Amino acid sequence: MAGERQSTPSRAAPAGTGRPMAMLAMATVGFTVNFWAWALLSPLGPRFKDDLRLSAFQQALLVAVPVVVGSVGRIPVGALTDRFGGRIMFPLVSAATIVPVLYLGLAGHSSLTALLVGGFFLGIGGTAFAVGVPFVNAWFPPERRGLAIGVFGAGMGGTAISALTTVRMVDASGTATPFVVTAVVLAVYAVVAVLVLREAPGRTAPSEPLARRLAATLRLGVTWQASALYAVAFGGYVAFSVYLPTYLKSQYGLTQADAANRMAGFVILAVVMRPLGGWLSDRFGSARVLAVTLAVVMVGALAQAFAPPLMPLGTVAFLSMAAALGAGSGATFALVAQLAPANKVGAVTGVVGAAGGLGGFVPPLVMGSIYGAYGSYALGLVLLAVVAAASVVFTVVVVQRAVRGGRPAGRQVVRQA
Repeated sequence: MAGERQSTPSRAAPAGTGRPMAMLAMATVGFTVNFWAWALLSPLGPRFKDDLRLSAFQQALLVAVPVVVGSVGRIPVGALTDRFGGRIMFPLVSAATIVPVLYLGLAGHSSLTALLVGGFFLGIGGTAFAVGVPFVNAWFPPERRGLAIGVFGAGMGGTAISALTTVRMVDASGTATPFVVTAVVLAVYAVVAVLVLREAPGRTAPSEPLARRLAATLRLGVTWQASALYAVAFGGYVAFSVYLPTYLKSQYGLTQADAANRMAGFVILAVVMRPLGGWLSDRFGSARVLAVTLAVVMVGALAQAFAPPLMPLGTVAFLSMAAALGAGSGATFALVAQLAPANKVGAVTGVVGAAGGLGGFVPPLVMGSIYGAYGSYALGLVLLAVVAAASVVFTVVVVQRAVRGGRPAGRQVVRQA
């Protein structure tokens, strides 16, 4: 019942005024800026590989470390956001991310060890997602949360900013430049966020200890359902956004700049489709949207496993997967907004977001290992297709049945507890 009582304040937020939209805009900008920082190492992966003579696995590890740290970190950050609110957590996360960004740009790029240390703490930027979802969720009524959280999720386009600007700034002004620029932007956002962000009217912080709230979150059915789906949808997006430049350079012989630009196109399409996935979920149901998008991923991965010519078949396969992964990510958090108790949205988001990030951590390592062993990425893409197919079955059999049957497992467990 606590979740039902606390969903009222979000309905009370006056939807007809500009305040909810202003808060949504600020949260989206914060997510974008932090994701920009989180993705700084990915476009430079091929350069570091050549300069430091890294193996394919070491290069994959380099770009994957920020992903796993940012993912696991979402669990406590989401719970802390439930407790302290986005007004405090957004500036805090943004300011903390400045330290590893400056370290990597000024001193931490001379060895693999230094890069891994900097990349570990760079993962802080990835936790911003777990701050924004509960913050935005509280500002909008249930019937508009799918679209609102989808719009917020478009902030993952920060990876596109990194892809389009990082290599060019390094070529023009040196390795430190993109890191210093990003640090300045983070600092400006942190200051503006302190001045502008406000919590939704009537927001009530949970009084339970953090460990107890996390334990209760892990007993919610929606936590595990959404985690499994997000590990595939957003995990697939993260994996491609960090590893696609390497794949395109190895598979098709593209230059570093060309590969980074094509990765940016992949990211931009996924970003555009994420709000659409949320909007479609509001209209047709998140389970249906997820089933369709995951089926598209399955087909695209199978097609690309045969390494077709990049133009047009390879491009069509990748762009189809980008659109599907973006829409599927938006649909997953429409499911969270629908089923999660209002006072646990942050904690649920943290766990689900962690699953999505971890879903993006494993594929680059697998792809690097497979390519190092066989000189081909085919097996890795086939494995993606198999996982997507299993996810379609899970969505249709488990998730859709629970939603249609009016048995949102998350709320049932809360009442029983």
